[in-house]
Formats: sequence, C-alpha cells, structure tokens
Amino acid sequence: MPEQLNSFEPPRGMRDFYPEEMALREHIFQAWRASARQFGFAAYDACVVESLALLKRKAGEEIVEQIYTFTDKSGRELALRPEMTPTLARMVLARQGSLAFPLKWTTIAQCFRYERMTRGRKREHYQWNLDVVGENSMGAEIEVIACAVNALALMGLHAGDVYIHFSSRALLSDLLSKFGIAPPHHTATFLALDKRGKIPDEEIAKLLGAEGLDEPAQAAVFNLLRVSTFEEAGAILGVDTPSYDAVKTFLKLADAYGIRDILKFDISVIRGLSYYTGIVFEAFDASRQFRAIFGGGRYDRLLQDLGGKPASCVGLGFGDVVIAELLVAHNKIAAIQTAADMAIGFMNEEQRRPAIRLAADLRKSGKTVDVALAPEKPKHFFGRAGKSGFKEAAYLGPDDVARNIVRIKNLSTATEQEMDLPQ
Repeated sequence: MPEQLNSFEPPRGMRDFYPEEMALREHIFQAWRASARQFGFAAYDACVVESLALLKRKAGEEIVEQIYTFTDKSGRELALRPEMTPTLARMVLARQGSLAFPLKWTTIAQCFRYERMTRGRKREHYQWNLDVVGENSMGAEIEVIACAVNALALMGLHAGDVYIHFSSRALLSDLLSKFGIAPPHHTATFLALDKRGKIPDEEIAKLLGAEGLDEPAQAAVFNLLRVSTFEEAGAILGVDTPSYDAVKTFLKLADAYGIRDILKFDISVIRGLSYYTGIVFEAFDASRQFRAIFGGGRYDRLLQDLGGKPASCVGLGFGDVVIAELLVAHNKIAAIQTAADMAIGFMNEEQRRPAIRLAADLRKSGKTVDVALAPEKPKHFFGRAGKSGFKEAAYLGPDDVARNIVRIKNLSTATEQEMDLPQ
C-alpha cells in the first residue's frame, strides 16, 4: 500500500498558491512586467538548475551550505538557482562577442535558498531582476531604480510609502582609506559591517580583528557608520574624489527622473555580496516594519572574474514575499479580482446552448465569463456566484429563452438589466 502522508502542507519554506494567493502574485507580476516594458527592458529566461561550479566561482565554497544541491545520474554537481545573477553572467558570456551592448534585460525567476526563515524570507521565492550590462554611466543605476519605483506605483505605493536607502562601495572605500584602513582590508570590512543588526557589534569587532584591524582601526570603522549625510561624508574626504562626484551625478539624475525625494543617503547600506563595486541601494517601507523590498547595485568585475571580457553591470532584485506582505498591510489588494467578471448559469439542459452562445458573445466583447458546467437551481447558482466574487451574474431559464432575453444582475447593487440573447 502507498505510504500515508502525515501532512498536506508543502515542504518547509515552500509555498502553495491557491487562487486568492495566485491573484495577488499575478497582480505583482503584472506590475513588474508592465514597468519593464515601459522602460524598454527585454525579457529573458533560463533553466532553474545551474552548475554548482558556476555558483562556487561567483560566491565561494560557502554557498554550498546555503542552497539546494544535488548530483544527477551522470555525477554532475548541480543546484537549484539561489539567484539569477550567475545565470545572467553565464548567458552573456556565452554570446558576449555577438550581443549589442548595453543590454537591458529583465526576468521573473523562481529562486531557492536553504536558510533560516524569518518574516519576509522563505526558502523559495520569485524575484524580478532588472540588469543593465555594458554601461559605465550612472544612468544605469537610475534607470533600474526608476523602473522599480514605477512598478511600486502601479501597485499603489508612492512617495511616502517607500524610501530607497543608498550608499556607495567606492565612496566607503575612500572613507576607509582616509581613516588609515588599507584597501586589501576593505572587502572583508564590508562583509563584516553588512552583518550589523544581525549579530552584536562585539562579534563584528571580532571579525574585523580576524581581518587584521587593530582596536583603533575597529573604532574608526564604527565611527564611520555614524556619518548621517552625504555632505558629512564629503567633509571627511576633504576633496571631491571620483566616488564622491559619482554620487553627486547619481543624485542629479534622480532629480531629473523625479525620484530624488525618495532617496536617502545611508552609509550603513553595504550589501553582503562581495562583487558590488559602486552605488548600492535597498528599498524599505517608510516605517521599516519589513525587510528590504528590493536591492541592488553596480558590479563591474563579475564577468571578468568568471572568465569573460570586462563589462560593467548594474542589477536590481525585487522579491515577491515582502511586497505581498506590504500590499496587504497597506490595504492595496481590495481591487484585485480573483473571479471572472460574470457568471452564467442555466436551469435545464435545453438552456445550455443559449448560455454557451451568450458567454462566447460576451467574451468577444472583452468580458471574462464563467459559464456553468451543468444545470443548477437558481438559489444554488446565485449563492455560488456571490461567494466566488463575480461582479455580475446571469441565469437562463425556459421563460428567458422563450422571450429571447437575459437578465444580468449586478451582485453588488442587486440591480438588473435586460439584453437580447445572441442568435
């Protein structure tokens, strides 16, 4: 006999999407796709299984502990993709000699990570990616951020609901150097500081010490995190470095795009991935109740590190878990329609054909219509239509067909209108 299931729940950290959850997911996806089209991003997709060797080259050996890995029947070491950036890099490298740069690519990818779950973090999620490859100017950063802000607006979230916190890895490197911390220590310092808020400062100090920073250097790092404005960072530098000028350009472009007011300089935004090189950013709800809504930045060395020709890249990742929670919290999902516009029912088998013709005619006019699959009594039909969320309902009985009319009922107002049945 087959083994009895002990639970009908999905595996831990994974999700099922019933129609109501699917409607919310599709609402988010539609906003993502519409915004990407409006901003001229070309859609792409790829296999969900990746080479483990590629992921190790991009993120290091420790990635194995954080992802789902397996060996196939031919002994190949593979993994479910934890993110899309390595795949994007692989695809670009495969055709780097024939692609027309700069690229503006977008995808919605299902990603898997075997990690501890917290609010807003699952072991499986969908992520909208926007990437610009082969563009050195700061226009790439603003383009992906503006596209994401536009998607938020399509979901009903505007200025005052969300703020984008940004910093610059290059600027932070200049500041560290100003405090006497040599460049070879910068990457490890970034990775340690990115853990702030997740582990105590004492543990971060130990990580910095393990990297070779003495106590005065550690104190300087923590003092640096007290910088609260971009102007204060400039005052510490004393001169306009290229990294400082880049941030000024970034802010000027943000003003041109009309999104300057939702940007906040935040030196604590570092991003944990080691390949970021320039502007980095994370979006949060205004009250900071949730995890980051989206994040990203510039990564200029990844393609070269993977064996390709140098090419600058800017990427943004926008997950579906946090934004779904935020939309619910802000009451932005009431208008999401889970059912068709209209339900059509009929009393006897003789009315099935007129009901089908009516449904076909209404569908041609652009309405979404659900037609009953079998005869049912009026009370059952209208009860089902009301519970299922239809806006309108039409029920055909023998008298309606004889008179060649149909009465369409608005289920919200209980008003009716008559129309002729199609011939």
